[in-house]
Amino acid sequence: MSTQKPSSLAVAEALGHATSETIRPSTNELLGLRSQVLEIIDEVLADSSETSEEVREQLRKHLEAHPGRPEIALLEHLASLKEQESGMVVPAADPDSAEPEPAPESDEPQDETSEPHGSPRLEAVLRDRMLVTAFQPVFDLRTQAVVGAEALTRFVSDGGDPADYWFAEAEDSGLRTDLEFAALESALSTAAELPQDLFVALKLSHVACIDPRLHVLFDNSPVAPSRVVLELTGRFLHDQSASLDAALKPLRAAGVRLSIENTGSYFAAVSHISRLKPEMIKLDRNLASGLDRDLLRQELVEAEVAFAAEIGAVLSAQRIETEDELATVTGLGIALGQGFHLGRPSVQPREWAAWGAHTEHTVHLTAPARSRRTASA
Repeated sequence: MSTQKPSSLAVAEALGHATSETIRPSTNELLGLRSQVLEIIDEVLADSSETSEEVREQLRKHLEAHPGRPEIALLEHLASLKEQESGMVVPAADPDSAEPEPAPESDEPQDETSEPHGSPRLEAVLRDRMLVTAFQPVFDLRTQAVVGAEALTRFVSDGGDPADYWFAEAEDSGLRTDLEFAALESALSTAAELPQDLFVALKLSHVACIDPRLHVLFDNSPVAPSRVVLELTGRFLHDQSASLDAALKPLRAAGVRLSIENTGSYFAAVSHISRLKPEMIKLDRNLASGLDRDLLRQELVEAEVAFAAEIGAVLSAQRIETEDELATVTGLGIALGQGFHLGRPSVQPREWAAWGAHTEHTVHLTAPARSRRTASA
């Protein structure tokens, strides 16, 4: 499976040559779609290399054709680049036209009552890979050094919907696994530009983990398996642990490490975690919010810290957004953390490069659990 960057090789190269002067730090609480699009456009146009002049000229033409609508301009620009790379010449669609393409005639009987299975915009995203990867730094809370980066998917569209909405729509349309693999392909390709001493956290559902495409994708990945932390997302049934363990065994033997988010019932999660023996346990994403003011939740976190230490896993906190929350999770003995207070998601390679500057004497994840069990045996 190809690991070509979803924004096309030419655009990615232009982004890689951008200077730090073109980076505009966002003042919004969330990284909005328009700010992402404008950042990408600014980075491409700021590049001065001769090899990307044609790319810049094409982007300028798309921007002139859609004044005030940078999202549409970038969408058409990426589509045209992909067509050029594949040797296809397809007329650009008019985004203002509401006239659908005529459906091909068929002799098969049509079911007038059935609902369409797919989503046109999702199919367009999957076909043209109209998504990009942002990375959020993961910190060693004792030293404040960046030790890893979590991949987050951003979609290039004119709707501005957050990633959760896209994946929920994909679930309803029967395209969830396909969208996960498109996001994973983008993340692995883009992660090649991260500092080599950082681990890369990649989210994946249990359904995608047992999909045979996963092994093919990792076989062609530019990122070493020893740098990958596979984050298992969502809830899964107890009887699915055995199939997950079997599906992930070859990857973990190659060096891929496993992370599980402790969601739902604490004791139910402990059962799953004990079965799969991950190298990292992530606290529920809502647990850190206001943790400094909630003694009951602090006791729960203390229990999780002890459990993680017992099985040899590293505990990581998410959504740390205030100084008080940071002080609390650090005081409770949590090793790793991420959140807006520590570092926002970024699509800028120049920012990623700075994350690898101070990584000595930091928390490092253990070897995969499969190797630990073999060694102890």
